[in-house]
Amino acid sequence: MPLLTINHKTVYRYTRPVAFGEHRIMLRPRDGHDLRVLSGSLEIEPQPMRLRWIHDVFGNSVAIATFDERADTLSFTSTVTVEHNPEDEFALTADDPAYFYPFLYDDEEFPDLLQFITPQYGDPNGELSAWARRFLDAEGPTPTFNILSGMTHGIREAFTYRKRHEQGTQHPLDTLQTGSGTCRDYALFMIEALRRLGIAARFVSGYVFIPGDRAHGYVGGGSTHAWVQVYLPSAGWIEFDPTNGIVGSRDLIRVAVARDPRQAIPLHGTYLGSPDAFAGMEIQINVVSVGDEPHETPQAEKV
Repeated sequence: MPLLTINHKTVYRYTRPVAFGEHRIMLRPRDGHDLRVLSGSLEIEPQPMRLRWIHDVFGNSVAIATFDERADTLSFTSTVTVEHNPEDEFALTADDPAYFYPFLYDDEEFPDLLQFITPQYGDPNGELSAWARRFLDAEGPTPTFNILSGMTHGIREAFTYRKRHEQGTQHPLDTLQTGSGTCRDYALFMIEALRRLGIAARFVSGYVFIPGDRAHGYVGGGSTHAWVQVYLPSAGWIEFDPTNGIVGSRDLIRVAVARDPRQAIPLHGTYLGSPDAFAGMEIQINVVSVGDEPHETPQAEKV
């Protein structure tokens, strides 16, 4: 059961003091049988007038900060230590109801899964649907694991990872047509492809741990990460990271789950002032094994 410490610091800079509107912070990992938060702190400068915690519609922990003073710098520093006990690598047996695709969801579960099965983005010419069907066997039923693993590794191998400084997540068709994107773009693309096959999938925001002695060629370090959860009868929610080809929760620290990426933004808020007052933002994230020396990551984003 390795212990991991996540240090996440975001700093907003302004050319002159500005007033701040409400800020929503979604940085606390989700507790569960495979991930337990042992300690955590959130430091905000200047100190907010009020800081309260809520659970959103998906059960994610969200801190909401409101301010009553002006400043030319606003910083958020989250430090969390977790006990991470990932499950053994995911596998289905021939007795599982979802071993072969297509499969049926239980009548009791289907109404709760419907929002994760229904596509959210347009596909007028059927390009996304056609891409998803490439992973189906031409004859007979297809082992479900082959579809999920095939998409996960297929995206990693065929698409080019690139960081974008534009806000938001690009449309899945843009990801398909350009063959490139960020981890959030990859996750949304895979989610929408799975939904077109009638498979329940949702978006996950969190962090990826990159061990110093076995980097596996992971990308996505130095910033928040994103991947996919798929719901299968008898197996529950299973993680798939198309950016790094990870199946299961190994090296992945969940923070938030959502139907759409817009519902799982790690940190967002407003300021009161002219657009030219904003000078920039700096993000620095380290995920280290307890006992290791923290270091300044070279992948820290500067926008």
